[in-house]
Amino acid sequence: MASVHCFGVGLVGSYVAKKLAQAGYHVHAYDPRPDRVLGVSGVSVYNMGKNDNPLDVMIDRVLHGDPSSFDSQESIIVNMLPGEIGHKITEALSNFPWRVVDLSFSEQTPDASHDKAIQSGSSILWDTGIAPGLSNMLMAQAFRTMGRLLNGIVRVGGNPTNPDSGWSYMAPFSPNDVIAEYTRPARVIRGSREAILPALSEIHEIDVPEMGTMEAFLTDGLRSLIHSIPSEELSEYTIRWPGHIQKFVGIRDSGLIDHDELTNEWKYDPSIPEFTWMEVIAEGSEGNTMSWTVNDHGRTDGHSMARCTGLVTIFCIQEWFQNPYLLGPGVHAPESLPSEVIERIISKMISEGVQINGPVVN
Repeated sequence: MASVHCFGVGLVGSYVAKKLAQAGYHVHAYDPRPDRVLGVSGVSVYNMGKNDNPLDVMIDRVLHGDPSSFDSQESIIVNMLPGEIGHKITEALSNFPWRVVDLSFSEQTPDASHDKAIQSGSSILWDTGIAPGLSNMLMAQAFRTMGRLLNGIVRVGGNPTNPDSGWSYMAPFSPNDVIAEYTRPARVIRGSREAILPALSEIHEIDVPEMGTMEAFLTDGLRSLIHSIPSEELSEYTIRWPGHIQKFVGIRDSGLIDHDELTNEWKYDPSIPEFTWMEVIAEGSEGNTMSWTVNDHGRTDGHSMARCTGLVTIFCIQEWFQNPYLLGPGVHAPESLPSEVIERIISKMISEGVQINGPVVN
């Protein structure tokens, strides 16, 4: 039986683990707090201490416990641990001849391990969420259709359905990763060259259909697109309700960022309705344009950001199981996937109730 080893089963990771188990895969979960997947049929949970390394736990299990739980030909490891922890795990995984899907998100990116992965026979597909992830795939489809881009824009965000008197925000991921994204400079393309601009700059209003006026601001989300998509201009903006980012800038400029306080104030509350919305716009050099919108309001199987992020990861895993030769050794960005694979992933997401509108690329 094909097996998936999930490192991290938090809000998004548990969604991925459950859906894969429901699809018939044998899922192995490694997390010091595996509450969300305890008792789920098809999910084996491995006890870990707070400071244990899931890779060490898995290797110990394979070597000394249950060797049948890992067959490199029938297994994929999916790393869904946050930030720097996740990066270190993916970096370590590049030493082994295994298939890895990386959903961790940190300032450091795993492409630095490309040569090492080739030497070890490791195949790593990274940034398999909605953005980065699906956004990369859509931008790649535009480039393959139109050639060099005049301008490429990604706007994306997961937010409560209605603003409130506080932050008007809940963090579906690690709040520390959100803070890091709000504070590190944004890498963009300006005048065909990589440029570094202040995070949260270029604030502008946008109209989100059925939701109203929201605000978008630069964040460092382009990542591999900086080097893979030839473009005159390329930017990614995060979307929030008006007032949210001004409030954050106020505490940032005062030097009073309290990670523990923000973690508490941004805590995800499943009782609060929320939605995820993204638009990807690509302008060709001949005046032609391709654009997509992605919209989800969550369902009984999970909240919107877990669905939009997790489904991309799940369908990447399924495609890789169906074609073991999909990716060779090395570190691969999502935009490197073939067009037909990308279109199948989009079609599967639509079948799961995610609204995706835009051109189909054959």
